[in-house]
Amino acid sequence: MSSKLQSTGPKTKDNQPSAQESVPAPKANAEAIRFLSDLEEEELRMLLFSETLAMVSDTGEPQGELTIEVQRGKFRDESGVMLHCILVHASSRGFMGKMLCGNSLLGHLSWKLHVMEQHSQEFIKFPVLPMEQKMSLVKQDDQLAMTRSVKEGEQDLGFQKIQVGRQQVEVFIVEQTVHSVKGIPNSCQFYLLSDGHLAKRIQVGSPGYCMITQMPVLREKDEIEPAPVFEKKPLVWEEDLELYSRFVDRKEELRLSHASYLRQHPEAQALISDFLLFLLLRQPADVFTFAAEYFGPFAKRHPPTPALRSSHRPSPFRSLDPPRPTL
Repeated sequence: MSSKLQSTGPKTKDNQPSAQESVPAPKANAEAIRFLSDLEEEELRMLLFSETLAMVSDTGEPQGELTIEVQRGKFRDESGVMLHCILVHASSRGFMGKMLCGNSLLGHLSWKLHVMEQHSQEFIKFPVLPMEQKMSLVKQDDQLAMTRSVKEGEQDLGFQKIQVGRQQVEVFIVEQTVHSVKGIPNSCQFYLLSDGHLAKRIQVGSPGYCMITQMPVLREKDEIEPAPVFEKKPLVWEEDLELYSRFVDRKEELRLSHASYLRQHPEAQALISDFLLFLLLRQPADVFTFAAEYFGPFAKRHPPTPALRSSHRPSPFRSLDPPRPTL
């Protein structure tokens, strides 16, 4: 996929007055904003890496090195709150001809890719008058306060194939242009591999460039499998060995407990035997009422039964149905 990236970021304040204040600032590209806003934190974590690239001239001679490191970091905002962020540190040091030159960048980004703070420095050790350029961006409320220059835009240059060692790989090219209040713009082109590794860096107008000497191991995004779904099954405890074993153990425990109780209370067994014998002799149709009348006198709250009880006195355990004729 190819997406065009071109943004200017939040408004900035310059410490020096500019003669081009009346010129309207470029507007951010809507497609680029949508592309960046769709990036998830999980995808951004795949961009964490540390790499050192060799700087070579157009004839292949070594000129220096470029080190880039992207890692998790912490940033203390203006209110003193410590926030988690993305820490980006890049530095290069080499020779342009016989002159020592280099640059460095230290930036803090939120996980939404908002610039929280950024400091950069560039220098060239000319024999007569060395040159050094610094730029600082510090977030203040919803704006960025800067010192000398501002990052104005990024431009998508599409996909190309480059030679890395003995292998041809496809890279995605992004060009960054930094405009100074006074002076000419400074442009760099970044050749990125599919997983975000920087394979090549070219500073427009410079006779040299930076490039990796061997192909790194590309990182692949882990595919998260959906969580398994376990359907609710009916419990058949007779077929479950553990539950059936618990049932047998509990059954045996109750049997032993009941047998022990009857041994300690022989009168209970005699009472039950007497009731069963009386039940079999009478053979009543309503067993529950018969049992209630039999065990009723044993209740504490039940009044004692007189020795001579009237045969016409109704039983409290029977319904008020008309009495049945007796033979």
